[in-house]
Amino acid sequence: MTVADWLAALDRRAELRARAGLTRTLRPRAAGDAVVDLAGNDYLGLATHPEVTAAAARALSAYGLGATGSRLVRGSTDAHHTLEGTLAGWLGTDRALVFSSGYLANLAAVRGVVRPRTLLVSDAHNHASLIDGCRISGAETVVTPHADVDAVAAALAAAPGRPAVVVTESVFSVDGDLAPLAALHAVARRHGALLLVDDAHALGVTGPAGAGGVAAAGLSGEPDVVVTATLSKALGGAGGVVAGPAEFVRHLVETGRTFIFDTALPPAVAAGVAAAARLARAGDDLRAELADRAALTVRRLGAAGLPVSAPDAAVVSVTAPSPEAATAWAADCRDRGVAVGCFRPPSTPDSRSRLRLTISAGVSRVDYERALEVIVDCAPVSARSEPGLRAPQSRTEVTP
Repeated sequence: MTVADWLAALDRRAELRARAGLTRTLRPRAAGDAVVDLAGNDYLGLATHPEVTAAAARALSAYGLGATGSRLVRGSTDAHHTLEGTLAGWLGTDRALVFSSGYLANLAAVRGVVRPRTLLVSDAHNHASLIDGCRISGAETVVTPHADVDAVAAALAAAPGRPAVVVTESVFSVDGDLAPLAALHAVARRHGALLLVDDAHALGVTGPAGAGGVAAAGLSGEPDVVVTATLSKALGGAGGVVAGPAEFVRHLVETGRTFIFDTALPPAVAAGVAAAARLARAGDDLRAELADRAALTVRRLGAAGLPVSAPDAAVVSVTAPSPEAATAWAADCRDRGVAVGCFRPPSTPDSRSRLRLTISAGVSRVDYERALEVIVDCAPVSARSEPGLRAPQSRTEVTP
């Protein structure tokens, strides 16, 4: 095959994606644009909080733009160690280790729990980073139906004597439903397995003092639980964290390829995230506002006949009739000044397209309610009238 053949093949594949309504486009946004943001993940509105930006600015002045090296060379700074101590204390774990992204944290965590003959039991709706972690680890992986504790138990029972790890999100990123963590932990412990939980969409939003889904399930500090999270959602920054037993964190420092061979998170970001974590920990009023807005969203969209899943945190999923309909719906909302997430295959675990709305306390109440009106006004008629159309399954589902 020539280079021209290769490029032509890429063009053909792009054309097929376009026909299926699966084209993806980068849309730069200007600083301070007037769009009402129900697509980003700044749940608590901390990305622009004065205390957060001031902390980042001080570290930027002190350390410069980047960390200038990997953590084991010159990239570890006081800002990184302060952040790790803050996160470990908040999550109730022995130690926490900060990575440059949540994706890399998940790759390291999954690879780090694998030993010879390990079986990974992975939820069907897990994030791509967990899926890739399972693949890269080389371990045998059994994918179980979403949030199905009995299926997890059966998979573990079928592999007696083998080391095993149950891999799940806490709040799932597409539909916003909460995993049955306490039940999963009980099953895992009964079979001598570990539980690895990606708390990305729960940290700062759920649990006591916003400590996440693991804390809400009463599992903080358990020696057979490993927690991961991004620092780019409720904390408004960037980076990722793996938290758990001190022995496991030491293992990652010494063997984790995505930690050892990656340039460290910029110190300014680490300092800003540490400030955000302190604010989030004290942000019960913000979490109460998120819960109130979630209930409002379900009422408003459900009353308009839209299939909407009631969230367990701050992610709301609204099913669209097709990829094309989802794309057009999101574009119409954007034209009216409201940004919403547009999720289409392969980003959706069940091959159904939907809008994903992320609730942010940083959006004024007036703007938030206006955004809901826009979403309803722009909804395709078929989204409300198609007889077989249902919202994705969750433990708290509203169907018109």
